[in-house]
Amino acid sequence: KELNTLNKTTLLQGKRVLITAGPTREPLDPVRYLTNKSSGKMGYALAEAARMAGAKITLVSGPVPLTCHPDIQCIHVETGKTMLNTVMENVSNTDIFIAAAAVVDYHVEEISQKKIKKTADTLDLHLIKNIDILATVANLPHPPFTVGFAAETHNVLTFARKKLKEKKVNLILANDVSQKHAGFDAEENAITAIWNRGEDAFPLSKKTLLAQHLIEFIAQRYYEKNPT
Repeated sequence: KELNTLNKTTLLQGKRVLITAGPTREPLDPVRYLTNKSSGKMGYALAEAARMAGAKITLVSGPVPLTCHPDIQCIHVETGKTMLNTVMENVSNTDIFIAAAAVVDYHVEEISQKKIKKTADTLDLHLIKNIDILATVANLPHPPFTVGFAAETHNVLTFARKKLKEKKVNLILANDVSQKHAGFDAEENAITAIWNRGEDAFPLSKKTLLAQHLIEFIAQRYYEKNPT
């Protein structure tokens, strides 16, 4: 059943929500880059659902062909470093941080200033790990309520539980991106929410509808931790 009441609620009225969405791009040379299959649809849907619930939204988006509602502050970035810097510039006074972006894990040590020519049969790239945005925010002296995604292809719940503990976040939303009709670059998704007091499953549904359910769920967990 679709939750048509969210646009009439004040569930997150007055709350500031910072969301990341989409992929990042890590350049190799002037014409090539490393990226992934993230479409940004889940992050954008969460931003819209949070807006409908009354929150003030800042959305930090990687390169995707999606548009934001005029009431959402949308900041477009390319690389993981730029996304990190933009998040840190906007995280103060944030109540809830949702890291829905699929940030590329590594960047090349040195970007070639010229197009890399196809000469040898193999090409070696020296990659350096990007700073983890979710963990950085979660470990601030006074962090917002932090929500991360665990997009996995196997042992989904095991890896998600590990991520919850290691990154010290409040809530992990685990999804199996190996499914053909769910996850990355799909219209639907299925999520298992994991937090320190339990787990809750959200079955396969359209990302727009799923986002409404997730925002309600995130709000519940937020108010449990921050009673008003």
